[in-house]
Amino acid sequence: MSEPTTTELEAAAFRRLLAHLDSRKDVQNIDMMNLTGFCRNCLSRWYQEEAAERGVEMDKDAAREIVYGMPFAEWKAKYQLDATDAQKAAFEVNKPDH
Repeated sequence: MSEPTTTELEAAAFRRLLAHLDSRKDVQNIDMMNLTGFCRNCLSRWYQEEAAERGVEMDKDAAREIVYGMPFAEWKAKYQLDATDAQKAAFEVNKPDH
């Protein structure tokens, strides 16, 4: 497979991931962290870091808006719930080092 085709497929898969996350606003970031070791915030930070490596200036808020599909503060106000004690305890056991 050619490099441009690989890049197109990776980009398409990333867009599908963002669409899937957008359709599952009920899934909290702490749940994602506890199960997978990453969340929407991690994904936005990785996006920002990759942009920086390529000389593209992007702040945290802009990267988060790409991943969340809206300003983070708006997403948080509409969809983020307070973590339960069980979620917090699981996070302390499983939290990644990244």
